[in-house]
Amino acid sequence: MNTPAGTHTPRSVLRALRHHLTTPSEDDTPLLGNHRRRWVRRLPYLVAVILQIALIPAGIATLVGFYDMALPVAGALTVAQTTPLLLAITRPLAAWWISAATLVTTGAITARHPQAMGSWPWTAPMIIAYVVLMLALALRESRATLLSAWVATVLLTALTTTLGLPHSGDGTTVLLIALSGAVLLLGWTVRDRAEARRLLTEQEHISEVERDRRTLLEERARIARELHDVVAHHMSVIAVQAASAPYRMPDVPAEAAEEFTAIAGTARESLAEMRRLLGVLRSEGSGGEKAPQPGVGQLAQLVETVGRAGVPAELTVEPGVADRVPQAVGLSAYRIVQEALANVVRHAPGARTWVSLATDGPVLLVTVVNSPPPERTESLEASVEGTGQGLVGMRERVRLVDGRLDTGPLPDGGFKVAAALPLDHLDTPRERTA
Repeated sequence: MNTPAGTHTPRSVLRALRHHLTTPSEDDTPLLGNHRRRWVRRLPYLVAVILQIALIPAGIATLVGFYDMALPVAGALTVAQTTPLLLAITRPLAAWWISAATLVTTGAITARHPQAMGSWPWTAPMIIAYVVLMLALALRESRATLLSAWVATVLLTALTTTLGLPHSGDGTTVLLIALSGAVLLLGWTVRDRAEARRLLTEQEHISEVERDRRTLLEERARIARELHDVVAHHMSVIAVQAASAPYRMPDVPAEAAEEFTAIAGTARESLAEMRRLLGVLRSEGSGGEKAPQPGVGQLAQLVETVGRAGVPAELTVEPGVADRVPQAVGLSAYRIVQEALANVVRHAPGARTWVSLATDGPVLLVTVVNSPPPERTESLEASVEGTGQGLVGMRERVRLVDGRLDTGPLPDGGFKVAAALPLDHLDTPRERTA
């Protein structure tokens, strides 16, 4: 006779129990073995040793005193019941099998001894050892295995009380079943919560990485848009000079005039291609980004704006620097100072700040240093417009011109941003109109 699909026969239930109780977890890590603190990793071993020291004498004394059992037999049963506590740290399912078999064996043996006093079939040391072992099982095995272990506990207690006839089990049987079930539920809840916290921490880490990556990509896109403006300026100058050369120099040979015309056409085609590329990088409505890009000459206005926002700042620029700085390097220097001042506003409102630009041979040195913020000051973040990219944006700016960046706190509580930007980058000084 065929069994309808979806029904559970006693044989199928026993087969499922056997499968779950003989398939341990693939994780061989000891309990709390992944904790970063060493004393926490050693804690399960310490608890198991303390329990053995306490339960072995108590268990032997109980079996000898209550059931007049021979000392070697009582010692062997007690050791067999408590030793799995150590094994449970790494192999909780195997330890459960040993403990469950010992429970049944102890109940069958004590049923044949006259009971002087106390309860039957479970003594207090047996219950404590079994419950602690079930907690270790709950912290490691799957939910199906835990349910199977509890069902097996109910069946084993029923088998033990049956073997103990004409003895009748007392409340300790119900107590063992109730405590083991409660401990399994508690252990699974703790484990489930720990797993949820681990996943949340992992997700937060992934979100932080993605946020940094998005910040980096946004800053690179911003740099690409600004670089377009710099290169477009030079290409426009090339196109205009090439197109007007035959008119400014009437004695130019025909071959040279054709060459100038070809150069002007190539420059215009390059500008058209760059505008199409810019359409991908620059979103609609960003009209503010179409304004001329700032440079070293606009630093005084930037420092003045920050001063009006409540951050006293001083600017020192070496004479002649503005004429030597290429446009791309000047733009990078401006953005670095802008971001550094924005960080002062966000993290050290009211702190005195010094901005300096100087040259060291072929290198432009940009330094922004702020003192510790005064006490009881409120953030002025909303008062100053910054790029919002922090140190990530600064590093990208420096990388754009093959420079170096050094940032970090000062001993007095202030902060320093120092950038070294090569002046002989691929860009060239600004062209002057003839």
